[in-house]
Order: sequence, then C-alpha cells, then structure tokens
Amino acid sequence: MEFSRAAVMRAVGDGLLSFPITDFDGEGRFDADSYRRRLEWFVSHDISAVFVAGGTGEFFNLSLDEYRDVVRAAVETVGGKLPVIASAGLSVASGKAFAEAADDAGADGILLMPPYLTECPQQGLVEYARQICDATPLNVIYYNRGNGVLGVDAVQRLADACPNLIGLKDGKGDIQLLNKIVKTVGDRLVYVGGVPTAEIFAEAYLSIGVNTYSSAVFNFVPDMAVRFYKELRQGNREVVRQITNDFFIPFVDLRDRKAGYAVSLIKAGADLIGRPAGSVRAPLVMPTQEELSRLEELIGVARHY
Repeated sequence: MEFSRAAVMRAVGDGLLSFPITDFDGEGRFDADSYRRRLEWFVSHDISAVFVAGGTGEFFNLSLDEYRDVVRAAVETVGGKLPVIASAGLSVASGKAFAEAADDAGADGILLMPPYLTECPQQGLVEYARQICDATPLNVIYYNRGNGVLGVDAVQRLADACPNLIGLKDGKGDIQLLNKIVKTVGDRLVYVGGVPTAEIFAEAYLSIGVNTYSSAVFNFVPDMAVRFYKELRQGNREVVRQITNDFFIPFVDLRDRKAGYAVSLIKAGADLIGRPAGSVRAPLVMPTQEELSRLEELIGVARHY
C-alpha cells in the first residue's frame, strides 16, 4: 500500500473516480502493454483514484492469474500518483484469494463484489463481508449491488465489526435506502455512487451527501466526464442539465437496449476514439454496427464539452 487509510478515504470520498476497462488482445488474452498505456493516459487527467479489474474491467471474466497481472500492471504504472483499488468477491474463499493477490501486488484497497449467484440473507451477507475484511489488511469498500444489497442495520454491523471497511459503493440506485445509510452510519464510511452510468444519478447522489461516483464513460470521453463532475460540484446546474440531456440520457437509452451494454459500450467507445482494448468476453457481446454509429455520434456531442 502506498497510501494511508485516511488518504485513501479522502481520495475515494471526494473527486472523480475512474474505472478502466481491461485490455484484451486479438486472441482474447490480457494485453499488459496496451493496459499500461491506457492507465498512463488515465492518470494524466484530473481524477482522484483508479479502480482496476472492476465491473467495467470485467472482473467477473478474469482468472486469478490474470487478475494478478492486471493489478500488478496497474500499481506499477500508476506509480503512487493515486490510490489503486482492485476488486474481490464471488465467495469467501475466492474473495480472500483475490484480496491476497491485490495486497501482494501493492493495491491500496479492494472493492468487495457481491457473492456469486445465490440469494443471501442479511446475516449471511454481513458474515461474507466480515470474513473477507478480516482476512486482509487492505482497505475495503463494499459494493451494495445485485444479490449483495445490505440494509441499514447490516451496514452498521459491518462497519462496527471491521475497522478496515472504509466505504460503501451504491450499485442499486435506491436513494431512500442510501440516504438512510448515510444518515445512520455517517462519516464512519465514505460513500460512492456506483450505478451503471452513475452520472445520471449524480445530482441525486450529491443532494444526500454522496460527493463522488464511478465514471465508466471516462474511458472514452474523459474531458467531458471531468467537466461534468466539476460543474456538478460547483453547482452549475444549467451545464449539468445540458450535458445530461445531450449525452447521458441518449447514452443510457442506448445502454438499455441490451443486457451487459454498460460494459460493452465502454469498450466500443474506447475503440472508436483510437484506444482499443479488444472485445468483451462471453457472456457479454459487443454492440451492432448501427449501435456503434449512434455511439460515435454521441462521442461527437461529448467533444463539444
């Protein structure tokens, strides 16, 4: 770890968070050289932390060996400029293994993904997260999403039990639940907006004290993504409205055409701006030619900002 716990909390809690795609070559293998170039480009922008091998980075499609290579390449490339957070999860055993690999590679924390497949009671989710937290010295951010959504009491119990739990990332978009958690648990944790295309929720997040979010579109329209975040934080509602109407609403409409496009369109966008990262792995699929043409139009719109 390059950063103290307090420093990671500051970085994650205030500033635009970037979530790079993972580069694959023409044979579908991890392309470390391309990935390093991507991260060098990422950290040349005004961001506060880098989350690698996450949802946008196809964590669910990486082997443990590939994951090690991804995190190691990220830590070496970022070079201590910003905190590097990697993902972990799927089961207690695999979560511990991914966390150990992230620690060995020098990451500053993990984003704890939901368990794989099964429905989960609240008590079991707390135990799942607690066992992984207890097994790692790394900072942990819990991803409240899918079949792993914690209620207010469960978040409080987990925060009380695990000193290295530093944050909660919202992937559900239930503003009522998130507001209750923020008001109840308070500044014991930092809070991150994390629904797909989180900018569409950005104003609602900010209104309850969630100051930052994960930006996937940063992968192909970084200047607009940074400007949107800055205008939001400065209270420039008219610019936020314009960018939302011109780019984010049409992008969300395109994203919602097919399951998995929250990732697939990001890889497609990177290719369209000349920074290709290969195709997504199954079970995801890449967009159609008509959808790529629409995405290219939206990139042209974003360049005006």
